[in-house]
Amino acid sequence: MKINLVSLAQRPAPLRLGYFILTLLLLWLPFAAPIYLLVRDSNLVSILTMVLLYVEFIVLLKLWGKHVYQQPQILKQYGLELTRQNGVDLLRGLALGLINILILFGIQGFLGWLVWQQPKVFLLKIVLEGLIVGLGIGFAEELLFRGWLLDELQRDYSPRVALWTDAIVFATLHFIKPLKAIIQTLPQFPALVLLGLTQVWGKRWRRGRLGLPMGLHGGLVWGYYIINIGELIKYSGKVPDWVPGINNNPLQGMMGVLLMSVLALWIRGRTQRSR
Repeated sequence: MKINLVSLAQRPAPLRLGYFILTLLLLWLPFAAPIYLLVRDSNLVSILTMVLLYVEFIVLLKLWGKHVYQQPQILKQYGLELTRQNGVDLLRGLALGLINILILFGIQGFLGWLVWQQPKVFLLKIVLEGLIVGLGIGFAEELLFRGWLLDELQRDYSPRVALWTDAIVFATLHFIKPLKAIIQTLPQFPALVLLGLTQVWGKRWRRGRLGLPMGLHGGLVWGYYIINIGELIKYSGKVPDWVPGINNNPLQGMMGVLLMSVLALWIRGRTQRSR
């Protein structure tokens, strides 16, 4: 069995990805099925099944690294390690993401496209909730896309091909939802591709560490969570919805794409200078 597993390392990347995903689903379904059958609360079902899936994903990653690539510390290969540098990168990323969100909405407020509102809930609670949500999403998505997926792509393809493939897959997988929802959120695809590119460049800038991408992703989510859930803004309607963002989603508007373009170019420049 060990020989067969080792031979997987020589297979093309699409086959390796397929084997991994199929194995993950086969391990997940026997535990997830009873949750779907026995738990009535749909939100609780979603939380439990996704947490279970991600725990199994991390366990499988370690087994995959040990038995397929003969790398017992595969998570370090992905850039996930408990070091001071990674911690500093995480904090820098958090700050960068939060500041960019504040700049985005600050400019729109200055131009009169939105009006700032008094918070309708206890703001500190929203700030702390947003931080937890942001860090959770940043950790989960970056380990998945800029950790495992990017590593698999880079084993077979050039850095440029791996970069663009990772970014496009990242954006595309955000549209695994009903057709109506896909159509409604389709305008955010360019911004998601830009975010994917930014995160790969950010990882390369920081010598393969995941701290900055995780922090940046988390900071963007954190800032938007505070403003959105805290109901801190109200759009004035002075410009069409496609400018600030369709459905009040900045990723679905010109301003969001502009923000992500500037951020992507800045980090790409840092990456090139660091080389």
